[in-house]
Amino acid sequence: MSRRSPLRQRSRAMKDEYDFSKAERGRFHRPGVILVPPVHLDPEVLAYLAARAEARGMSLSELVNALLKKNIELIEAAE
Repeated sequence: MSRRSPLRQRSRAMKDEYDFSKAERGRFHRPGVILVPPVHLDPEVLAYLAARAEARGMSLSELVNALLKKNIELIEAAE
């Protein structure tokens, strides 16, 4: 069930046509910007890693990065 009213949902529908005559190509492009994609962990994985990070006195991000770097090393060593 949607929280939005039917009137509001209708206004968000795609139009048949859009006017891009005044659009500016690349307006929001930022050269050199590195995007950090969100990573979604399963709840049980998150709970386990969060507990391990806390036990080691490090942030969850630090622990996940350390584990991933170790996996990369193992993969590269096996190749």
